[in-house]
Amino acid sequence: MKWLLPPLLTLILLIAQVLLSVLMPVPGMLGPGASEIGYLLIVAGILLIIWGAGHFRKVRTNINTFRDPDVLVTGGPFRFTRNPMYLGFFLILFGAAVAYDAAAALLPVAGFFAAANWWYIPYEERAAENALGDAYAEYRSRVRRWL
Repeated sequence: MKWLLPPLLTLILLIAQVLLSVLMPVPGMLGPGASEIGYLLIVAGILLIIWGAGHFRKVRTNINTFRDPDVLVTGGPFRFTRNPMYLGFFLILFGAAVAYDAAAALLPVAGFFAAANWWYIPYEERAAENALGDAYAEYRSRVRRWL
């Protein structure tokens, strides 16, 4: 399933959120202002993805989840999280669930977290460990997976 890259999974899950929030609405669950908070989370997620991807472009390394890494990126958002793009996708999905104000829209958020935490990220960590060795091990020891 190497064709299921994180942006595509996020898009599929956003569509699922829309369907779930229409089919199983629970309006007013979060109260006034929830939409605005949700939109802020979505914007924060988009900005985090752009910031992280920009650092990949800056050092001219590949961004594809299933390709072997050739450069260890530790600047920008990578100082705080080893996975800023995954965190950004998570924020987008969580923000959408908050903006939709529908509990059912949280199911795709959990699905993304599970896929990222137990499939995508472990795959990337093994590849980085094999390709980058001690430098990656040292980075991994001082920077958390998520936050």
